[in-house]
Formats: sequence, structure tokens, C-alpha cells
Amino acid sequence: MNRLGGATSPYLLQHATNPVDWWPWADDAFAEAKRRDVPVLISVGYAACHWCHVMAHESFEDDEVAALVNDGFVAIKVDREERPDVDAVYMTATQAMTGQGGWPMTVFATPDGEPFFCGTYFPKAAFMRLLTSVGTAWREQREDVLKQGAAVVQAIGRANPAGATAAPLTAQLLDTAAKRLTTEHDRQYGGFGGAPKFPPHLALLFLLRHHQRTGSAESLEIVRHTCEQMARGGIYDQLAGGFARYAVDQTWTVPHFEKMLYDNALLLRVHTQLWRLTGDEFARRIADETAAFLLRDLGTGHGGLASALDADTDGVEGLTYAWTPAQLTEVLGEQDGAWAADLFRVTGAGTFEHGTSVLVLGRDIDAADPELVARWRDVRSRLLTARAARPQPARDDKVVAAWNGLAVTALAEHGTLTGAATSTAAAIELAGVLADRHLVEGRLRRVSRDGVVGAPAGVLDDYGCVAEAFCAVHQITADGRWLTLAGQLLDVVLERFSAPGGGFHDTADDAEQLVTRPADPTDNATPSGLAAACAALIGYAALSGETRYREAADAALATVGRVIGGHPRFAGYSAAAAEAALAGPYEIAIATTDPADPLVAAAHRHAPPGTVVVAGEPDRPGVPLLADRALVGGVTTAYVCKGFVCDLPVTSEPELLARLAV
Repeated sequence: MNRLGGATSPYLLQHATNPVDWWPWADDAFAEAKRRDVPVLISVGYAACHWCHVMAHESFEDDEVAALVNDGFVAIKVDREERPDVDAVYMTATQAMTGQGGWPMTVFATPDGEPFFCGTYFPKAAFMRLLTSVGTAWREQREDVLKQGAAVVQAIGRANPAGATAAPLTAQLLDTAAKRLTTEHDRQYGGFGGAPKFPPHLALLFLLRHHQRTGSAESLEIVRHTCEQMARGGIYDQLAGGFARYAVDQTWTVPHFEKMLYDNALLLRVHTQLWRLTGDEFARRIADETAAFLLRDLGTGHGGLASALDADTDGVEGLTYAWTPAQLTEVLGEQDGAWAADLFRVTGAGTFEHGTSVLVLGRDIDAADPELVARWRDVRSRLLTARAARPQPARDDKVVAAWNGLAVTALAEHGTLTGAATSTAAAIELAGVLADRHLVEGRLRRVSRDGVVGAPAGVLDDYGCVAEAFCAVHQITADGRWLTLAGQLLDVVLERFSAPGGGFHDTADDAEQLVTRPADPTDNATPSGLAAACAALIGYAALSGETRYREAADAALATVGRVIGGHPRFAGYSAAAAEAALAGPYEIAIATTDPADPLVAAAHRHAPPGTVVVAGEPDRPGVPLLADRALVGGVTTAYVCKGFVCDLPVTSEPELLARLAV
């Protein structure tokens, strides 16, 4: 065992028995490098990463490679999901030096942490040559190496965009962003760009809100088309539900098989909102199945949702999921096997590797004759039972605060809009895990595992996503506790994360000091910390009536205005937050003794972008929206406000819709 045996990270534990003498990220590791006068090897990855596994098997489990590493370096292993701040700093350096990035990330740094050579995956032979070359350069060209490290640190410091030039968010800017997405849309297969193709969930959330504000049929059609193409493709698990991380092709056919919590939480929101706006039952089915996947396959015994299912099974990518026609026949018999092969496009040639195929939905089965629908459901059930007997992918069961926050918000929306009590209950329970375990002495911790909170401090996206989640749970429970907790988290954001000029840093001012302080306002697989914080600030301000939080959100969004207008694919959540801000957002308070009153459902169903809705008894403690909200004539009464200015109360659905149409 090396020094990783006591880690909470499943990724680090995967390397605990390597012959490489790994250190976890710690000051002691850098002190050891100074003592030995050797460079540091920083290897960054995550548990579900296919090529991380490949490099581990080829190099880190190899005695010959380990001898080179141990002799000439102090080796540090980092879980990027546990330490996104460390990952962000060195990913910026890697992209600056190589023009690209990815995982595993391989960085050579000075004992002060300054990176001087960066890359990603290296095959064994190339990695051994690299280790030898870097060691030689460190011994014989030290001055040049140190200059290179200092230059890289300066470069990544200049790339820090915190406090960028403001470009106020306007309707015209958001219209421009939507038009740009329209031109980049893949009209044949949906989504944006070519292979590999990632689910564009954040851009889709923006386009849904843009459609609500403008009535743009094209924005709505982009979302509908993309969602349908993804859900019919192999990126969606046609048997168990849940989306894979991305497709390796343009057609969504062959996925990279890892399933991430954050993708599925965000895609649950997209499909739920798409169903709300269109009544599309296909979107509703995908939303329901995705919610079920989250709770069934990612639920942990200690509360909270696990981070991911691995891309590999027993070292083989896709082993659990791919099929041949013969395997279908073995499980289903000749007739159903042939029928399933046609429905799921399983061919003799195969669409994946070694003649196997990834299941796709080749026909519009949802709207078919009831007998065919019943047959399809029976076939799915039998295939899923057979698949369960296969070896299963490993699961990264650490609980990440930000990603569980995304899931809470998604489940709260799904439960509220569809009436799925299981989703509503799960949202409240998950929020309790975040509040009771991850919130320690008023500050968030990033991860927990097996019911024990980890040491890494929460970063900006943790605070933003969890605060937004608490606002969502406040709305479905009318419990003041959640609004209070959201406000406490956002106070930390404003006090500890703010940057000059209105933006935010991704780490707190009292967090561990890295070679530079990260501040990336662009969305990637998850909302940027800035976007998540702004969404929470806007919602909290609407719920609490405290305008300074809204002012902070407006100032921060202005710093990413140029990104939204010029590169909306990388600012989808900021754009979605801006749509909410532009809409007001509306505040709907419903005074009622019956949360199931039809007026409550109507408010949720017809709410404009970013609307906050709270229903409960008048003057309920801790719920500002219900203060002084009386029942008119003793019946359920809705109060519609915008920008803290309220219309006269209404007691019927037509009156409510008229208020929301103004």
C-alpha cells in the first residue's frame, strides 16, 4: 500500500496498491519534493475515466515505470471531482501548453507547484521516455525549467477572467445568443457540433427559457429535436434509463459508457421542462425513467447520490451494455429476438466493437398500438433481467455537493410538475443530507463517502448549486429552514468568493492557495460556479425580497455577457439565469390550506422563466412570500408579483393566466 489507502476518493483508492509511491494532494508532498530536490508528477483523473484506467494498467501498475517515477519524482494523485480547484489550475496550464486538455492529465511541476510540462494520456513507452527526459532536464537544465514554470504561471494568471469587462445582459444579447445556437444546431442529428458529441443540457435549458420569453418556435424545436435524437440513440440506456457521458459519433449511436450524476440531473430538468411546455409524452417518459435511474442506480446506503457508473466493466468498455443478434435470441427466443433486433437496430455487423451493437430505438414505439407497446415493455424487462446477470460497471460512490444540488433541483421540479411523490420526497431527503452532512460550521465541504464528510472545501459551484437546491426545496415545502440555509450559503459566496468588477473566483479567499486562483466563468459539463451562484442569487432574492442578492447576480452576469453573446454553447446556464432575471423573475405566492389545489398546479405549469412559486398558509413563519397574503373569500388565492411589485390577488386559473401574460 502507498499513501492512498486512507483516501475517501474511490479514484485514489483505485491506485492505493500501485507500485508507484503515490501521495495525496498535500503540503507534505511538496515539502518532500523540496527535501529530495526532485520535480513533482501530478496525475489528475477520476474514477469513471476510461483512459485513466488504461494509463493505470499500462504504467502505474508496472514495476518498471514505478521505479522511474519513485526514483526521480514525488508523485501526487488527484481526483478532479474531489479537487476541482487543483484540476482547474493545471488544466488551464495543460491547455495553454498543448492546445488541448483531458484526463488523465499528466503534469510535471516544481516543488513549488509551478507546472513546466503538461500533457494527458501517454502510452507506457512514451511515458518512460518522458520521465527520463524530464528528470535529465531537471538535473542539467534547471534554470530553463524554472523559467518555463514561472512563465506558465504568469500565463495562466493572465487567463484568469475574474472581473472581466462588463457587458450588461439585455434582451438583444440573449436573442443573439439564441440565434447563434440556431446556426450551430445539427439539423439532422440534433445537438451541436460533430463527434464526439456531448449532451448540450445547459444550452437546452437556456433555449427553453428563451422560447418562453419570446415564443421562438425554432428554439423550442432545437430542444425537442435534440432531446428526441439523444433519447432514441445509444447514449440513452434503452433498457434501464439514464444517459451516458457522451457519444463518440455524431449520431448519438455509440456512447462513452460512463454515466454521470450531473448529466442525468441536468437532462432530467430539460425533459421535465420540455414536457411542461409541449405535453410531449416521449419527453415525459424519458424524464420519468431518468429520475428512476438516479434514485435506483445512484442512490447510496448512507444518503446522497453517487457520482458515476464506470465506463468499463472488468477493464472492457461497454461489456455490460452491448448485444449481438444471437444474444437477443438466446434471451428472448427466435421471434422476439428478431423483433428486438429490428427495433433496437442490432445487426450482424454491429455498431460497436467485435460485432456487437449498442441498443438504439429505431421506431416510434411510444405511440404504437397498445399490443406493440406491451411487447416492447416485456422485451425490455427480459433483456434488463438478463443484463443484470452480466458483470456490472463499478460505481464511484462519493457524494459531491454540487452534483447532488443539481439533482435536488431537478427532482423537485420533476415531482412538482408531474406529481411524482417519489421525486419530491427524494429531493427533500437529499437536501437534508447536504444540510446535515456537507454543511460544517457554516461552510460547505465538497464530498462525502459512506456517510462521512471529506476534508476538501466546497468551491463556488458547490455553494451555487446547493443554494439553488435549498431554494427549490423551500418552494415545495414552504419550510423557512431551507431559505435560511440558502441565504447563509450565499452570504459566504458574497463575502468569500467575490472578485473585483462583479465576478467571482472559484475558490474562497481563505481556501488553500494554489499557484493561481481559478476563476472560470464558462460552462462545461456542469454549470460554472458563476452561473450556479447567479441562478441561486436570483432565486433567493425573489423568495426573500432582499435586493442586494439580485444586484450581485446582475453584476456577475454582466461579466460574462460577451461570452453569452459570442459563445453561448459555453455559457448556457448563465444565459438561462439571465432569462430568469430578464423575466423579473415572477414571484407567485399562493395562500392556501390545500397544497393540492388546482391553482397551485396551474401556477407551476404556466410559470414564466425562473419564476419562484410558494404555496402555504398565510403568514407562514420563515416564508417571506406568504407574509400578509390572505385567503380572499376564504378560498385559495394567488398573488403574482414581478420585480417585487404585486398585482391584485386572483382566485381562478383564467385570472392567474391573465396576470402571467402581462
